[in-house]
Amino acid sequence: MSDENDRYPFAGYKEILNTIFNEARQRTNSKVLDVGFGTGVLTSKLYENGHQIDGIDFSSEMISVAKTKMPHVNLLEWDISNGLPPEISGNKYDSIISTYTLHHLEDQEKISFITNLLSLLKKNGEILIGDVSFDTRDELEKCRLNNIENWDDDEFYFVYDEINYALMNECQFYPISHCGGVFIIKK
Repeated sequence: MSDENDRYPFAGYKEILNTIFNEARQRTNSKVLDVGFGTGVLTSKLYENGHQIDGIDFSSEMISVAKTKMPHVNLLEWDISNGLPPEISGNKYDSIISTYTLHHLEDQEKISFITNLLSLLKKNGEILIGDVSFDTRDELEKCRLNNIENWDDDEFYFVYDEINYALMNECQFYPISHCGGVFIIKK
């Protein structure tokens, strides 16, 4: 697996998930939205620690697997390229997490989506995003050239200096590996 070999695209994967878990679990019994929860690897750990979970994923198969780990959560089948599902529009969350999902949105769509997520946060809430990401466009390009045979041109990876500028310097970035890290955006 690429995580164990420190290779693109999943170098640092486990540490990224652990970083987000450790940050989100600091709020006891909090309400968490997971955007792109997949099989529930991260979300199920928060669920086991007493957090209330809502989740969005585009795959009914992933939802079925996650439901076996978290039978009492609200999991919605939804394609985030259509924005946020109406079912959660009135909800407020302590934490919104997303891992290896938002790179499916083009850069401007990401900014718009993150801005919409901010409206779902409670006071002092935070968005935690773990994904393929880079400090600068030059770092992204260097990684692309070094991994040209595996690079996915249909994915749009995070570039911190561009995202931070678009969000008016409201986010922090913690690089975990040469091609991944965690963004924290607080309300």
